[in-house]
Amino acid sequence: MRTIIEPFRVKSVEPIRQTTREQREHALGEAGWNLFGLSSDDVLIVLLTDSGTGAMSSEQWAALMRGDESYAGARSFHRFESVVKDLTGFEYVIPTHQGRAAERILFSELVRDGHVVPNNTHFDTTRANVEYQGGEARDLIMPEHRDLHVEAPFKGDLDIEALEATIAEFGAEQVPLVTVTVTDNSGGGQPVSLANLRAVREVCDRHGLPFFLDAARFAENAWFIVQREPGQGDRHPRDVAREMFRMADGCWISLKKDGLANIGGVLAMNDPDLAERCRATLILTEGFPTYGGLAGRDLEALAQGLVEVTEPDYLAYRVRTAEYLAELAWNAGVPTVRPPGGHAVYLDAKGLLPHIPPHELPAQALACELYLTGGVRGVEIGTLMFGRPQPDGAPDTPSRHELVRLALPRRTYTQSHIDYVGEVIEDVALRAEQLRGLRIVSQPRFLRHFTAQLEPLTDGSAS
Repeated sequence: MRTIIEPFRVKSVEPIRQTTREQREHALGEAGWNLFGLSSDDVLIVLLTDSGTGAMSSEQWAALMRGDESYAGARSFHRFESVVKDLTGFEYVIPTHQGRAAERILFSELVRDGHVVPNNTHFDTTRANVEYQGGEARDLIMPEHRDLHVEAPFKGDLDIEALEATIAEFGAEQVPLVTVTVTDNSGGGQPVSLANLRAVREVCDRHGLPFFLDAARFAENAWFIVQREPGQGDRHPRDVAREMFRMADGCWISLKKDGLANIGGVLAMNDPDLAERCRATLILTEGFPTYGGLAGRDLEALAQGLVEVTEPDYLAYRVRTAEYLAELAWNAGVPTVRPPGGHAVYLDAKGLLPHIPPHELPAQALACELYLTGGVRGVEIGTLMFGRPQPDGAPDTPSRHELVRLALPRRTYTQSHIDYVGEVIEDVALRAEQLRGLRIVSQPRFLRHFTAQLEPLTDGSAS
């Protein structure tokens, strides 16, 4: 089998800056050992997120020039609306400036104190928006899929028995909606099967509950279905994506992912009353319903991106890049979530650094060392992000897993960049026993991993 090459040519380049370890140590110290606090000029390879960090196509750049910047009723909105309706089948299309704005609007209308919102695995902003409204964000991933290293095709599937049990425990009136994230980002970028989505739909119909998709990476999920689910191998990813959406009552999408653009989101649904309420909130916080906090040129670029993202050549390259980086990590002796997801490689810091306990933030320690070693910026998905602070100075309730996500920007880096990242991972792995943990110096109430200040431990103890 021949090498799966990047299915594009480079027409514009952006210089990236080489730094020394000494310079990186200074920069990380100034940032309070929080990788979010670094200046991008001090980062060589940016794998912090795949959200809004990709490269647009020539057709998207051309679409920018067609942007209609009219405040209301712009033709750019109508094109965007048409593409979203064709893809999702939802009647009401509400643009937002990004995905978390869409989920904030949706949950502010549906979630109240005492509610529980089931999901396969909530991501950080989703969980925070549910909890901000007084609800409980309950993760219901399949028990056998909690093993990071088991090989299974659809480790993002929601546990149907646990969903039924949750509804029985609280009563359907306390479950304002059921949500499924495709792909399951916090669970390692793992896909959800069509069979599982059908089963969720059946449960929701039986109990009269709305079903929404968090569909930031819907195209990658559709590709995995084509590649892995029996009976789907001869289908086009776009047809599979359409079927996924049509099982739900609505969705929200961060279009900074599979919208292939640098800003944008959408909230879409079939319920006219809910759509009217969401539009009212949108006007209050985002803008008029036909622009939703976006410029007309953004809407044009997003519409084009939503057409391009389901192309098989692009998706084959996208998924193979993640597989390739995972293979480099395995060859270096670094465990990862298996099988690789579509948008990122998740390094298992708990497996690599068993000498660092969860309350000393092993995943953050690994992420920081990747930066110090080679200027590679990833993100911790572990106790810093998902741990629960305890009163009286007791150690945080730890996260189930301690992961470092290396998220791959779309159409941005070449194979040589990925080879370099693999070399940095190998270098760090050879010195794994020398790494030490960190402690939190200060933190905000919500989403602490974005702005918390930390410091390294010198004696291996956070007490």
